[in-house]
Amino acid sequence: MLVRLGSRWLRPLPALKRGACHPPLAPTPKGGAEPPALPVWVGASVSVLGSGSGGGGWYETLAASAPVRGAEEVLLSVHAATGLPWWGSILLTTVAMRGVVTLPLAVYQHYILAKVENLQPEIKNIARHLNQEVAVHANQLGWSKRVARLTYLKNMRRLVSQLYVRDNCHPFKATVLVWIQLPMWIFISVALRNFSLGAAHSEAGFSVQEQLATGGLLWFPDLTALDSTWILPVSIGVINLLIVEIFALQKIGMSRFQKYVTYFVRGISVLMIPVAATVPSSIALYWLCSSFMGLSQNLLLRSPGFRQLCRIPVTKSDSHTPYKDLFAAFHAKLFSRK
Repeated sequence: MLVRLGSRWLRPLPALKRGACHPPLAPTPKGGAEPPALPVWVGASVSVLGSGSGGGGWYETLAASAPVRGAEEVLLSVHAATGLPWWGSILLTTVAMRGVVTLPLAVYQHYILAKVENLQPEIKNIARHLNQEVAVHANQLGWSKRVARLTYLKNMRRLVSQLYVRDNCHPFKATVLVWIQLPMWIFISVALRNFSLGAAHSEAGFSVQEQLATGGLLWFPDLTALDSTWILPVSIGVINLLIVEIFALQKIGMSRFQKYVTYFVRGISVLMIPVAATVPSSIALYWLCSSFMGLSQNLLLRSPGFRQLCRIPVTKSDSHTPYKDLFAAFHAKLFSRK
């Protein structure tokens, strides 16, 4: 029996070198569809470095790059085609980009993470059998604890990788949303900053900067100026915090590392408020729209009906009453006595 199991699970290490120990491959935990809105260091870089004197630095190179020029053309095309004021054009562009680009990627992310979650019972079963076999071989062959541990880790990584290949659900595929959404957010933000600082583009004899100066609404009629009321920056921070809390409430029994990451992202969400207060209202409006769409996207992806429509596999952690459970979790977190 042990020989059969050994041939099934174990492959001996050809050579054991000092420092060759790596942690076992851990599947990406299922949680939020996307990271909570907007990384603050990017916004700080754009706002601080963008306001510096032009010296041919990396920000100037970014501002004149082809992707940023493409983002400018997209914004100008939407504005020209719809005839909306600039606040409407920014809103429509954000909704369209989120719906056409990031929502399908978020659905794909949840599809991968659901398949990974459904593999966990099989992975635990493999780990249990492999641990038993390693213990038996260690006793038979006189392995040290270090050799036994290295053998377990090497074979566990190989077996889990085979499962990911078999089901075509490697957790790295779930990160494709970040690699697309983050650059898109940067390029549109820089494009709006170029417009607000005086781009060369013009329509009907008016520069885009002049159009933005009268293209706002309500308390921010000038989209090239800062929001002195701080309504836009505070709204961005609050929505980002809501996204973080939705992600945190989906996790049961978080590890210490996951808790630290959650605290860190909460800090970023709060720090995003003063950062958003240092950029023109056009950028702050885009960030607010993007954050709101991110929140809506997270709530939509909790819907069992929508998940079934997108053929996302059903998992053990799925809830039949997700919004009711979410409200109850928020209520318990706010009013529970600790």
